[in-house]
Amino acid sequence: MNVWSVVGVRPEFVMATPVSRELAAAGHATTLVHTGQHHDDALSTVFFEELALPTPDHYLGIGSASRGEQVARAVERLTPILADAEPDAVLVYGDTTSTLAGAFAAVTTNTPLVHVEAGLRSGDWRMSEERTRVLVDHLADLRFAPTRDAADTLAEEGVTRGVHRAGDVRGDAVAMARDLAPTDVPDVPEEYVLATVHRARTTDDEPTLRGVLAGLADARPPVVLPIHPRTADRLRAFGRYDWAAERVTLVEPTGYAAFLALLEDAAAVATDSGGIQREAAYLGTPCVTLRETTEWAGTVRSGDNVLAGTDPEAVTAAVDAAAAERARDADPPTGAAVDIVATLERWVSDAPSADAHAAGGVR
Repeated sequence: MNVWSVVGVRPEFVMATPVSRELAAAGHATTLVHTGQHHDDALSTVFFEELALPTPDHYLGIGSASRGEQVARAVERLTPILADAEPDAVLVYGDTTSTLAGAFAAVTTNTPLVHVEAGLRSGDWRMSEERTRVLVDHLADLRFAPTRDAADTLAEEGVTRGVHRAGDVRGDAVAMARDLAPTDVPDVPEEYVLATVHRARTTDDEPTLRGVLAGLADARPPVVLPIHPRTADRLRAFGRYDWAAERVTLVEPTGYAAFLALLEDAAAVATDSGGIQREAAYLGTPCVTLRETTEWAGTVRSGDNVLAGTDPEAVTAAVDAAAAERARDADPPTGAAVDIVATLERWVSDAPSADAHAAGGVR
């Protein structure tokens, strides 16, 4: 097979790594496209080096811009490359701007589209990520659902063909990264809560960002926050960077292995991220989600995660309660990447011609 992967942000680098490794191990040609959505070395280059993810074959360099501009630039630059190469499939991951752009470019060139991490829903239509999930799932030809809930959601939306429940490739990535020796773990207190804050819904509204940080600062254990460039920029724009640094311990972003080491050793994690909710569950670390909704509802039902919202008092109470829990033993599930590659092999070998695909024949 000739399989392309489109990535642009840290979660996509993480998910693409085990899939790319399995494709290469099976002798398939792989091409990696980096949109340049995350162009900061701390969020991009370090991940490629640490995870031994191949150097991107194509770098689109879309850079910082509004979401619409980023999508337009990526589609404009990727479409002629795809049209010329005619790969067997384009894989997109998750729910980011790069996911949406890769999907549009694939559809525009009649290239079979595969969505890894399909079927997730938060129910919050205000989230750009939610709209991306729905659009890409309904555009895709093959959809890999990480959970039974995700597969059921697709069925409820009338999407039943080309759906395969493969498990969560994040489990593969966590297991793989635990075997790496992290070199950039910052000094932290013996007991601490790890926090991540980066989503636009949290960072771009000053009262919301201030409230979240105030809630974290009032928690009993000290809070360690690897600062995302967007969050740092917004704090500076609001004149709040020094205020935040006085209340929580701000550290530079780390590589994936170092971040997982921090996550595994933390008394709890407080995050507005989606993937970290899942990674925390795999490592047995209690999780507090700084949102009202989550696309990983199963983590809430299992007791691994609690939704705290962004009210300062609610954040403080939830973090203190989570930190008081006893961390449990856990091992990440593996095998999703192997299943994805095996399914891709069957699917590509059974696929009709390109002309039939253009007429809507591949599902």
